[in-house]
Amino acid sequence: MSIAYRKVIICLANSRKISGRCIAGKEVNEQGVGGWVRPVSDRGSGELSETDRRFEDGADPKLLDVISIPMKRPNPHGFQVENHVIDDDYYWKRIRTATAEEVAAAIDHVNGPLWNNQSSSYNGRHDRVSEPQANQLGYSLRLISVNNLQVHVGVEGAEFGNGKRRVRGLFTFNGAEYLLSITDPVVERRYLAGKDGAFDLGAATLCISLGEPWQGNAYKLIAAVLP
Repeated sequence: MSIAYRKVIICLANSRKISGRCIAGKEVNEQGVGGWVRPVSDRGSGELSETDRRFEDGADPKLLDVISIPMKRPNPHGFQVENHVIDDDYYWKRIRTATAEEVAAAIDHVNGPLWNNQSSSYNGRHDRVSEPQANQLGYSLRLISVNNLQVHVGVEGAEFGNGKRRVRGLFTFNGAEYLLSITDPVVERRYLAGKDGAFDLGAATLCISLGEPWQGNAYKLIAAVLP
């Protein structure tokens, strides 16, 4: 059976998700940089296993790789309208590294808030959207530039008997302050290996994703801090 179609994307996120990864990027073709694509599996929450996303040489996609991905069908789901189900009978193919011009062209020009700023979790700031509101939005991914990213590392939930260390990113965007969980595994591991505290990174390009609903809310996540 032949592949139904392929999507060629710049990898703008390869983030932690349940027992696998969430990969997302923007389509590239002869005309330039297009819309968002999130390859997903046929599993209930769509996460991609290591075998789902690997290249023929066993390597895993890295940020800014330009990748050709075999697909079965579009699968818009709630507010995650960018989803396409992969054809897991075939390997993914790395074509090249994205250029700086392509990354610049991929940045979304957002005039207002990231989705909406009506709700915050106990440890976050403007970090969630109610599921009914999220389902009215029609998108779940944004690539933005910020000038003042600060990484926060510390224990969260000790007062509730949890007490695990977490990594979050604090930044200002269009006049509003955000404190969001970081699910970029490279950044997360780097900071969990060090001390608790707040660490200034300054200017950064961030992939922000609206994750799967949990207890009635969809959470805004820093899915990637681009190199």
